[in-house]
Amino acid sequence: MQIHNLKRQNKNKKARQVGRGGTRGKTSGKGTKGQNARAGHKKRPEIRDFIKRLPKLRGRGKNLNTSIKIPFFPVNLKFIESNFSNGDVVSPSTLLKKGLISTYKGKIVGVKILATGNITKKVTIKDCEISDSAKSQVEKAGGAVIK
Repeated sequence: MQIHNLKRQNKNKKARQVGRGGTRGKTSGKGTKGQNARAGHKKRPEIRDFIKRLPKLRGRGKNLNTSIKIPFFPVNLKFIESNFSNGDVVSPSTLLKKGLISTYKGKIVGVKILATGNITKKVTIKDCEISDSAKSQVEKAGGAVIK
Protein backbone atom coordinates (compact mmCIF):
# COMPACT_ATOMS: atom_id res chain seq x y z
CA MET A 1 0.00 0.00 0.00
CA GLN A 2 1.24 3.40 -0.90
CA ILE A 3 0.19 6.85 0.34
CA HIS A 4 -1.76 7.68 -2.83
CA ASN A 5 -3.89 4.56 -2.29
CA LEU A 6 -5.15 5.76 1.12
CA LYS A 7 -8.73 7.01 1.26
CA ARG A 8 -10.15 9.57 3.58
CA GLN A 9 -12.43 7.99 6.18
CA ASN A 10 -14.93 10.81 6.85
CA LYS A 11 -15.53 12.98 3.80
CA ASN A 12 -18.35 14.95 5.47
CA LYS A 13 -16.51 15.83 8.69
CA LYS A 14 -16.61 19.61 9.24
CA ALA A 15 -13.69 21.70 10.40
CA ARG A 16 -13.46 21.97 14.14
CA GLN A 17 -15.46 24.93 15.48
CA VAL A 18 -14.06 27.48 17.84
CA GLY A 19 -16.01 28.05 21.03
CA ARG A 20 -18.11 24.93 21.10
CA GLY A 21 -21.21 24.39 23.14
CA GLY A 22 -24.76 25.66 23.32
CA THR A 23 -25.79 29.04 22.02
CA ARG A 24 -22.64 30.85 23.11
CA GLY A 25 -20.85 30.60 19.77
CA LYS A 26 -17.42 31.92 18.81
CA THR A 27 -15.78 32.77 22.15
CA SER A 28 -18.16 30.83 24.42
CA GLY A 29 -18.59 33.74 26.79
CA LYS A 30 -14.85 34.06 27.46
CA GLY A 31 -14.42 37.48 25.86
CA THR A 32 -11.52 37.85 23.46
CA LYS A 33 -7.81 37.16 23.71
CA GLY A 34 -5.56 37.11 26.69
CA GLN A 35 -4.96 34.88 29.67
CA ASN A 36 -8.57 34.64 30.76
CA ALA A 37 -9.75 33.47 27.35
CA ARG A 38 -7.45 30.43 27.37
CA ALA A 39 -8.53 26.97 28.43
CA GLY A 40 -7.47 26.12 31.97
CA HIS A 41 -6.64 29.74 32.76
CA LYS A 42 -5.67 30.54 36.30
CA LYS A 43 -4.40 33.82 37.65
CA ARG A 44 -2.19 33.55 40.66
CA PRO A 45 -3.90 35.05 43.72
CA GLU A 46 -1.12 37.55 44.49
CA ILE A 47 -1.43 39.04 40.98
CA ARG A 48 -5.15 39.50 41.59
CA ASP A 49 -4.33 41.43 44.76
CA PHE A 50 -2.01 43.76 42.85
CA ILE A 51 -4.73 44.39 40.29
CA LYS A 52 -7.23 45.25 43.04
CA ARG A 53 -4.77 47.72 44.56
CA LEU A 54 -4.42 49.78 41.39
CA PRO A 55 -6.31 53.08 41.41
CA LYS A 56 -9.39 52.81 39.26
CA LEU A 57 -9.94 56.46 38.31
CA ARG A 58 -6.76 57.98 36.99
CA GLY A 59 -6.00 61.35 35.48
CA ARG A 60 -8.32 63.43 37.64
CA GLY A 61 -5.91 64.31 40.43
CA LYS A 62 -6.71 64.19 44.11
CA ASN A 63 -9.92 66.21 44.03
CA LEU A 64 -12.31 64.14 41.97
CA ASN A 65 -15.32 66.44 42.23
CA THR A 66 -13.69 69.65 41.00
CA SER A 67 -15.10 69.04 37.54
CA ILE A 68 -18.65 69.31 38.93
CA LYS A 69 -19.78 72.87 38.41
CA ILE A 70 -22.00 74.59 40.94
CA PRO A 71 -24.93 76.06 39.04
CA PHE A 72 -25.56 79.76 38.61
CA PHE A 73 -29.11 80.97 38.98
CA PRO A 74 -30.04 83.42 36.23
CA VAL A 75 -31.95 86.51 37.34
CA ASN A 76 -33.32 88.95 34.79
CA LEU A 77 -33.32 92.73 35.25
CA LYS A 78 -37.12 92.85 35.01
CA PHE A 79 -37.38 90.83 38.27
CA ILE A 80 -34.95 93.19 40.02
CA GLU A 81 -37.00 96.14 38.73
CA SER A 82 -40.24 94.71 40.12
CA ASN A 83 -38.91 93.40 43.47
CA PHE A 84 -36.40 96.06 44.61
CA SER A 85 -36.73 99.78 45.29
CA ASN A 86 -34.30 102.69 44.85
CA GLY A 87 -31.09 102.38 46.89
CA ASP A 88 -31.47 98.67 47.64
CA VAL A 89 -28.55 96.25 47.56
CA VAL A 90 -29.01 93.22 45.31
CA SER A 91 -26.99 90.23 46.57
CA PRO A 92 -27.56 86.46 46.61
CA SER A 93 -28.87 86.62 50.18
CA THR A 94 -31.39 89.39 49.41
CA LEU A 95 -32.50 87.56 46.25
CA LEU A 96 -33.05 84.44 48.37
CA LYS A 97 -35.13 86.40 50.89
CA LYS A 98 -37.31 87.79 48.09
CA GLY A 99 -37.76 84.27 46.65
CA LEU A 100 -36.11 84.95 43.29
CA ILE A 101 -33.54 82.17 43.72
CA SER A 102 -33.41 78.96 45.72
CA THR A 103 -30.65 77.12 47.54
CA TYR A 104 -28.68 74.28 45.98
CA LYS A 105 -28.02 71.42 48.43
CA GLY A 106 -28.71 73.78 51.32
CA LYS A 107 -26.28 76.48 50.19
CA ILE A 108 -26.67 79.83 48.47
CA VAL A 109 -24.98 79.51 45.10
CA GLY A 110 -23.85 81.96 42.43
CA VAL A 111 -26.21 84.36 40.73
CA LYS A 112 -25.86 85.78 37.25
CA ILE A 113 -27.86 88.83 36.32
CA LEU A 114 -28.99 88.96 32.71
CA ALA A 115 -30.22 91.88 30.66
CA THR A 116 -33.75 90.69 29.87
CA GLY A 117 -36.02 93.60 30.64
CA ASN A 118 -35.23 97.17 31.59
CA ILE A 119 -34.21 98.77 34.86
CA THR A 120 -34.89 102.33 35.94
CA LYS A 121 -34.15 102.06 39.68
CA LYS A 122 -30.82 102.91 41.26
CA VAL A 123 -29.64 99.66 42.85
CA THR A 124 -26.26 98.34 43.97
CA ILE A 125 -25.42 94.85 42.77
CA LYS A 126 -23.03 92.99 45.04
CA ASP A 127 -21.40 89.51 44.87
CA CYS A 128 -23.19 88.58 41.64
CA GLU A 129 -21.96 87.77 38.16
CA ILE A 130 -23.47 90.14 35.62
CA SER A 131 -23.54 90.26 31.85
CA ASP A 132 -21.96 93.24 30.09
CA SER A 133 -25.25 94.53 28.69
CA ALA A 134 -26.96 94.24 32.10
CA LYS A 135 -24.04 96.06 33.73
CA SER A 136 -24.31 98.93 31.28
CA GLN A 137 -28.09 99.21 31.93
CA VAL A 138 -27.58 99.27 35.71
CA GLU A 139 -24.89 101.92 35.46
CA LYS A 140 -27.03 103.94 33.03
CA ALA A 141 -29.84 103.94 35.61
CA GLY A 142 -27.42 105.30 38.23
CA GLY A 143 -26.65 102.04 40.03
CA ALA A 144 -23.34 100.39 40.80
CA VAL A 145 -21.83 96.93 40.42
CA ILE A 146 -19.50 95.69 43.19
CA LYS A 147 -17.66 92.40 42.78
